[in-house]
Amino acid sequence: MVRVAICGGSGYTGGELLRILSYHPEVTVTAVTSERSAGKKVSDLFPNIHKYSNLVYEKLKTGDILEKAELFFMALPHGKSQEAVDFFFRRGKKVIDLSADYRLKDVATYEEWYKVPHRFQKTLKEAVYGLPEIYRKKISKASLVANPGCYPTGAILGVYPAIKNRLIDVSKIVMDSKSGTSGAGRSSDIAYSYCEVNEGFKAYAVATHRHTPEIEQEISALAHKDIKVNFTPHLASFDRGILTTIYAPLQKRISTKKILDIYKKSYAHEPFTRVLDEGRFPNVKSVRGTNLCEIGLIVNIRTDTLIIVTAIDNLMKGASGQAVHNMNIMMGIDEKTALDTVALFP
Repeated sequence: MVRVAICGGSGYTGGELLRILSYHPEVTVTAVTSERSAGKKVSDLFPNIHKYSNLVYEKLKTGDILEKAELFFMALPHGKSQEAVDFFFRRGKKVIDLSADYRLKDVATYEEWYKVPHRFQKTLKEAVYGLPEIYRKKISKASLVANPGCYPTGAILGVYPAIKNRLIDVSKIVMDSKSGTSGAGRSSDIAYSYCEVNEGFKAYAVATHRHTPEIEQEISALAHKDIKVNFTPHLASFDRGILTTIYAPLQKRISTKKILDIYKKSYAHEPFTRVLDEGRFPNVKSVRGTNLCEIGLIVNIRTDTLIIVTAIDNLMKGASGQAVHNMNIMMGIDEKTALDTVALFP
């Protein structure tokens, strides 16, 4: 039985981790931390999580919980994970960080976009980017995994086969994403209150969203050259899910059917990436509560443009579900364990 701790277990991602792991037959959660909810039971915040209802939140004191677990999920805010990740990693623990603190390999880029210094550059070099469809072998040998951001997950999986097979002009990629309100976290900010969000739909962080360099880092690595993208996120009035539409000029004329064949071959053995048949496109409703990324595409023959649409649940494939997928790979557990049951969304 793998003993795991969740640091930052009172937010949406922490709650999802508890929910998923309550279905996991080879894992037990031995500690869960929260600064604001210390002393409360899990059931006080998440009444639907029955298996761990009596587990009590405690403040994050790294020395106190070090021996309580062999793997640590870090669901802390950006900038807050750095020191704790380094502490556990340096003491031989396996760590999966759900913040952005260990995703960006270039320190200057991280500091520019997140406005905080990175104080653990040696540990940063050891982190593996946790997108299983691309980095499975590295993840299986890793002790520190940087879990991808929600927007980058759908965006990167959407273009991966097209870049790998040199189908598109990578210098002119446009990405347009719509996210449910849970993507903002369990915040009390007035901008995410019911009256502000309900029946609304707006773009935000236009040309400045912090997931942009993460997307650019990973697709640049795939293309073996520096790539910049136009990425615009939108806030929509549903709870959870991300729909991403990607536009990329084709390098040469090719049919939708042929590109779909390439995509289906690329993801043929991936348990959580599903390429839809021609004429079908994803709906966030279809992936809600699952660890799936669904992909649909079409060639606009009038403009020689490949249009790709992806859908994920931002709290699952975009965060906690992917983190558990990474844990399964790291611990040598069947990849689908606990993740093929959580589609039964409460």
